Amino acid sequence: MSTVAEKKAVTQRDSVVARFIDYSQFLTFDKLTPEAVHEVKRRVIDALACAMGAYLGEPAKIARALCHTTESAAYGATVVGTFQQTSPEMAAFANGLMMRYLDYNDTYLSLEPAHPSDNIAAVFALAEPEAATGEEIITAIALAYEIQCRLCDAASIRARGWDHVTYGAFSASLAAAKILQLSAEETEHAMALAGVANVTMRQTRVGELSHWKGAAFANASRNAVFAARLAWHGMTGPSHIFEGEMGFKKQVSGPFDLAPKFGGEGVPFMINNTSIKFWPAEYHSQSAIDAALQLRPQLGGFENIESIDVDTFNAAVDIIGGEEEKWFPKSRETADHSLPYCVAVALIDGQVDLEQFDERHLADARISNLIQKIRIHRNEELNKLYPEGIPNLLKIKTKDGKEYSQQVTYPRGHAKNPMTDEEVEDKFRRLASRVLSKDQIEYLLTQLWNLENLDEIGDVLEAFAV
Repeated sequence: MSTVAEKKAVTQRDSVVARFIDYSQFLTFDKLTPEAVHEVKRRVIDALACAMGAYLGEPAKIARALCHTTESAAYGATVVGTFQQTSPEMAAFANGLMMRYLDYNDTYLSLEPAHPSDNIAAVFALAEPEAATGEEIITAIALAYEIQCRLCDAASIRARGWDHVTYGAFSASLAAAKILQLSAEETEHAMALAGVANVTMRQTRVGELSHWKGAAFANASRNAVFAARLAWHGMTGPSHIFEGEMGFKKQVSGPFDLAPKFGGEGVPFMINNTSIKFWPAEYHSQSAIDAALQLRPQLGGFENIESIDVDTFNAAVDIIGGEEEKWFPKSRETADHSLPYCVAVALIDGQVDLEQFDERHLADARISNLIQKIRIHRNEELNKLYPEGIPNLLKIKTKDGKEYSQQVTYPRGHAKNPMTDEEVEDKFRRLASRVLSKDQIEYLLTQLWNLENLDEIGDVLEAFAV
């Protein structure tokens, strides 16, 4: 482009896209704080732990089977858990699905909730064939967190019937463009190509939930990688994707304003405000699980329970406590998005882990009977504490006339009650040990904690081979 044309493109650029592009070009590894770099490494370890935990799941097997149809040697990326090389798009999908399927990866809560570590699969999918350094990978991941979380702060799209992964098309495509080192103009087209075609219906997370719950962002990552590669090869996308006559603000989000500054521009990075999950269930249930486990030793057995009342905030009711299916879950996906199921299984088993969502538990009459004793109530005082916290108050009456209560606002793993590095490592070991050897696990942890010093990521991803 000529200098005149470049100036014209800048003046005509969608202001939201311009802001994102300026920030992407500004952000380099040296701009990241040590805390942000450390949190990126913790999130990479956590996301890959979740991927290994989900490796044997049916959706993961389906995704890997499709990857065999797009095997690639010339420009490929590794399907985690295998030596298989597939297209970057399919690697983003398969790896992203595994990272998300258990609903165990990290969370950000705001006007729109999200799982920003979902972006990591898109970064890996292009970082490997591009031989991106560890520093470049960390920077792209931090960028994706910043963009997705800032969009979540700007407007709730869930309230308008859209799924949160819609924002992920923008964050993942920007991160992909960063890895590909696209120009400002190419990045603009990548975001437009990803955004215009990836507006996702909230039906994904309504009623009886399906495999697609864990695949929705993986699909956004797949399409973001595809969009970035199209832009890289010269494909153009529609202008003014956010602010156009039929753009995102008009059709999806409504009007919004972004924060005046992003991470590194005199303010902390958003990744520091995200939370790692201590239990494999939808995030708004984490504090209810915590409260149930604290109360359990006092109850004299779950058979002694007369009734359970859960006072909670609006988002928890709307997402995991307001539909009939949440009292009669028939799938793992519905159960881990059911506040009554999570409370009941915690009180009966005394733990909430992967096996608490298997077919045996879903068919357990003890759990289904206890669920029917649960009532969920909106509480305006608790609602005021959200999204800074996720307050759940459990009140349990027993058959011998006693009453017990416990409120938890910041469960373990919350940004205000963070897991230690040792706890993150323990989660990795526990989930990865389902399919990997002890030697593999310890090698991988060493490499991932040293991510910023790696020359490339391919050998580490291949070391996950089951």
